[in-house]
Amino acid sequence: MNTAAPTLPGNAGVLPDHALRAMVGQGMLRAEGGILDDQLQPASLDLRLGDVAWRVRASFLAGSGARVSDRLAEFEMHRMPLAGGAVLEKGCVYVVPLAEALALPDGLSAVANAKSSTGRLDLLTRVITDGGTEFDRVPAGYTGPLYAEICPRSFSVLARPGMRLNQIRFRNGQAVLDDAELAALHAAEGLVAGGDALISGGLGFSVDLRGPRGGGGRVGWRAKPHAGVIDLDRIGHYRPEDYWEEVRSDNGRIILDPGAFYILVSREAVHIPPLHAAEMAPYLAMVGEFRVHYAGFFDPGFGHAAAGGSGARGVLEVRCHEAPFVLEHGQVVGRLVYERMAAAPDRLYGAGLASSYQGQGLKLSKHFRPPEN
Repeated sequence: MNTAAPTLPGNAGVLPDHALRAMVGQGMLRAEGGILDDQLQPASLDLRLGDVAWRVRASFLAGSGARVSDRLAEFEMHRMPLAGGAVLEKGCVYVVPLAEALALPDGLSAVANAKSSTGRLDLLTRVITDGGTEFDRVPAGYTGPLYAEICPRSFSVLARPGMRLNQIRFRNGQAVLDDAELAALHAAEGLVAGGDALISGGLGFSVDLRGPRGGGGRVGWRAKPHAGVIDLDRIGHYRPEDYWEEVRSDNGRIILDPGAFYILVSREAVHIPPLHAAEMAPYLAMVGEFRVHYAGFFDPGFGHAAAGGSGARGVLEVRCHEAPFVLEHGQVVGRLVYERMAAAPDRLYGAGLASSYQGQGLKLSKHFRPPEN
């Protein structure tokens, strides 16, 4: 446990970009060669892959009192350098040391999540830590290395050192808004454009299966089962039709196939005020035999007028499980959990940043060209 007494923001909440910069200066965030300025997002830090990947027999957590390096010796099948590029194969599990390490003080915890582009490729990416008993959760006071567990589920990918597949957010104390606080924020800000807000453990998201013309058009994409490798450095390069099948509906309904992966979009357009952040979470397991993959954080300014937005819809990464399931237009499938910021960030999402998804609708990851129709 870190016994130093670094300076933290006095307010509880998610730490903004300038506080992360201060953490770097105080040694709480470390990396060989330093932390790059463009890793700092309004309310999170991008994490970078290290130089080697271990192929392992199964996903694992270090467990209380154990180190990830010790468990790697137990589960390792082989290791490969990432320099020059290495293919991470669909259906396999890899562990990659991250360039960043932490030395957190008491009271400061962290949560990690896949970046939006990572989730839209169905690339399961989770952070694990020494002594960890949960994925993507870093307890207050943690000092040690970080690792990424990577499992490509729909497409094999070409990875290199320094690539950024996930990000980490730091919380000083309690940050999550309860339903009463979220209702008050909606009353003041109008979080949902042109509609009512369903507030229950967060702001409810429903699915749009009618499309922009009200029916018969493209409402989503389904991953092809035998597509080629995706080089994660290639932006706007790949043709959607080589990797995805269009999903269309003329009656506001689709049937999800077990094991298939879908990109859909929310019916609601939402925004994140500058003094708040949010995270996508599943709604309820009881709503059906499917799961919305809740990759990605929503930064302050997402869809907000202060950052040039006018509301943005949430992209939903959906996988069906044991049985085919009928998904209906307007069905609630996820929720946005809002959190207060400890202070306003220096920059908002979409304002002076290379923000790929500001004002988005139904959109594949940034690796694909826009569809021709």
